[in-house]
Amino acid sequence: MTTTPDSVAPAAADGLEPITENTFVAHAAGNDDPPPPIKGLRRLMFWIVPANFGIFSIWGSSLFLLLPQQISEEFGDANKVANLAIASTIGAFAAMIAQPVAGQVSDRTRSRFGRRAPWIMIGAFAGALSLVGMAFATSFVGLVIAATLMQVSYNFAQGPLSAVMPDRVPTQRRGTFSALTGIGTMLGALGGSILGAMFFHNIAAGYIAFAITSVVLLGLFVAFNPDYSSRDIAVEPFKFLDFLKTFWVNPVKYPDFFWAFTGRLLLYTGYFVVSGYQLFLLTDYFHVTQPETVIPLLSLINLVGIIISTVISGPLSDRFGRRKPFVFASAAVVALGFLLPWLWQDVTAWVIMTAIAGFGFGMFQAVDTAIMSEVLPSARSFAKDLGVVNIAATLPQTVAPAVAGIIVLTFGYAGLFPVAIVLGILGAFAVWPIKSIR
Repeated sequence: MTTTPDSVAPAAADGLEPITENTFVAHAAGNDDPPPPIKGLRRLMFWIVPANFGIFSIWGSSLFLLLPQQISEEFGDANKVANLAIASTIGAFAAMIAQPVAGQVSDRTRSRFGRRAPWIMIGAFAGALSLVGMAFATSFVGLVIAATLMQVSYNFAQGPLSAVMPDRVPTQRRGTFSALTGIGTMLGALGGSILGAMFFHNIAAGYIAFAITSVVLLGLFVAFNPDYSSRDIAVEPFKFLDFLKTFWVNPVKYPDFFWAFTGRLLLYTGYFVVSGYQLFLLTDYFHVTQPETVIPLLSLINLVGIIISTVISGPLSDRFGRRKPFVFASAAVVALGFLLPWLWQDVTAWVIMTAIAGFGFGMFQAVDTAIMSEVLPSARSFAKDLGVVNIAATLPQTVAPAVAGIIVLTFGYAGLFPVAIVLGILGAFAVWPIKSIR
């Protein structure tokens, strides 16, 4: 997996087999401790927050705010739900394929910069160029193509970035690291909404601003947190059948992995099918005439709730050695929040829901990444397996507008809330059978 400095070479970490003086081949499971980070764990924990912000601010601004507004402005209100559903479905399908492919490629990369850094930067630069393409798209087809390339590119950065935890973080610190990852994720998603609202009437400038931000933040992460060289790791022969298995992890052989994937997929879908459709809910369900003035406040309220619960829940899960109770509590709190706008069609209910659901979702974010890292089958394929798992996180965020569009066209806007509640509760119950975590 990595090369280690001379100071730790004599004692190989659990699950790592020394093949040269300073090089190790990984064959551990995700609950084994990796070699320590070159520049220290504290620095890695600091920089994981802005790195995740750099990626997730793209989702929070471009996918959930600027893209819907661009579709509404340039292609008319009459077809905005259908057009957004089309763009989101195509992009989500591409993102679903991109993450595990990026993980497979990352796991097999051999360079003096390690396995992950090259693809984090390639994804960042390609994503930035795609955002520029969205900014200057003049047709719906061109916009869909650019948006799809943008999602593929940033998933090529996000997949390897997700593998940093099992690559470099000891298991006893993963709850805290997961909490910090969750903070960066939600700072990006919600901060992206706040900052994106500033570009509500200048969409092209917004795309370019977020493109530059992502390149800078991901570049700084790579620069300040170098990885061990992977050049001496043996390269396994490429087999096309193994490549196809990129998209599959045997649920019978790895049931914990299957249930973790299912739980994340359901919980994320339940949350983002509502929050990801916020712009159209504000304009068409609550009849807010200037949503760009309300969205920053809502995002700030949501962000505060998420940060508070994440900061508390992550370290507590490490102290108690338990993850499942936080998942169950999260589903219950989010469900309670979604009841309000379903039963009370007023923007005040949406404001209160934002605070409650944000607090609940933060509890899940705090332990989610730690759960994922502890059910991975093999260290040889951390990024590939995380790529499969990250489908369960990325897909709901990208496909939520498509799913929401179908629900709205069929049942109306009120139908979003009971669907989200049911999905969230089912997601929590899916975590129950996992045996490797408590």
